[in-house]
Amino acid sequence: AIRVISSIAHDVKALGVPASMTDLVEKKSGLILITGPTGSGKSTTMAALIDHINRTKHSNIITIEDPIEYVFVDRKSTISQREIGSDATSMSEALKGTLRQDPDLIIIGEMRDYETISAALTAAETGHLVISTLHTADAKSSIDRIVDVFPLAAKEQVRVQLSESLVAVLSQKLVQRADKSGRIAVCELMVNSPTIQTLIRKSEFEKIPEAMSNSNTYYNMRTFNQEFERLVDAGIIRQEEALSTSNAP
Repeated sequence: AIRVISSIAHDVKALGVPASMTDLVEKKSGLILITGPTGSGKSTTMAALIDHINRTKHSNIITIEDPIEYVFVDRKSTISQREIGSDATSMSEALKGTLRQDPDLIIIGEMRDYETISAALTAAETGHLVISTLHTADAKSSIDRIVDVFPLAAKEQVRVQLSESLVAVLSQKLVQRADKSGRIAVCELMVNSPTIQTLIRKSEFEKIPEAMSNSNTYYNMRTFNQEFERLVDAGIIRQEEALSTSNAP
């Protein structure tokens, strides 16, 4: 598979990323996840958020990627990019080394295994902002996936860790526009509100979508179906596309 990667990171607003994401990446610590299936634009969204921070904050940013995709130029921030294979032997080893370099923001290309997820949670707990991607369909399944990789004896502790360190989960799908001019990113956003924290701690993940749909005013959360409905009503995507792409048509 050959992918075309732009040499310049896109603007967050131009991509249709929820405006509240630019506020969430201002956090000093915690875990932000960008999720979706392969080819849904996760790397593009993450690059846009890094570029936003690079233009607006003085930060020490370290990326760990496999492979490096977007190449960044330092603006207000200092960005060090590491590639698995040439700069480090594995994600987890690179992450351990990164913690010794006083980073403000750690970018993990993808959380694939137990070691990487465990190290990312530890980094988020110890005063670093961590942004990473997961191959999961939505916010609820992202929480499920993280807890599921840990052994049974550690699951309760991980739920507590996750409930305290998680900042937000942004899930996305690419959908054909109604006018056939290209695709648009449809985004679901879960913010770690007190209600979401409680549901994670109690392992009541099935209640997360309902909590999200009821928190779209104060916390600016949104489910995929709420966003599909908005885009269909606005004539941006066709109802048939929304129904065929939705997890709960």
